[in-house]
Amino acid sequence: MELRAEFTTEPFRGEGDPPEHAVRAREAAAKAGLTVDFGPLGTTAHGDADAVLDALPEIARAALASGATRLTLQVSAGDAVVAPEAPPPTLHRLIHEVEAQLGAPLADLDRPGKQHAVRLLEERGAFAMRKAVVTIAAALGVTRFTVYNYLNREH
Repeated sequence: MELRAEFTTEPFRGEGDPPEHAVRAREAAAKAGLTVDFGPLGTTAHGDADAVLDALPEIARAALASGATRLTLQVSAGDAVVAPEAPPPTLHRLIHEVEAQLGAPLADLDRPGKQHAVRLLEERGAFAMRKAVVTIAAALGVTRFTVYNYLNREH
């Protein structure tokens, strides 16, 4: 049986690099052989039930020893491994429109240009679409964490 463990560590910082406690928790999950998806709002680790259950104490120890003041955990069975779906074609269309408007591929823009592109995509409703952050981060050549930082910046 496969299990999925979703966890968040606090305190959360909105800007800059992810906090040390989040990085150490992710590393503990990866070291246990789990498949890890690391994001700014939490981490998902999945794998064989025994591997997930055995890794949870080490994940908690790593986070707390590195400064976490809270660890929130949810474990689920069944749909633990979800194959990524192709993003809707409309999201790609929006990305291409913004690239045309800005005159360059998103990945070639400087940081202020990428921040502007994220604002334009947000105004056009791109982030309401499934897999938007992952797809937009790939187009920009940045991490999902960076996209969330751009979204959280004041306009």
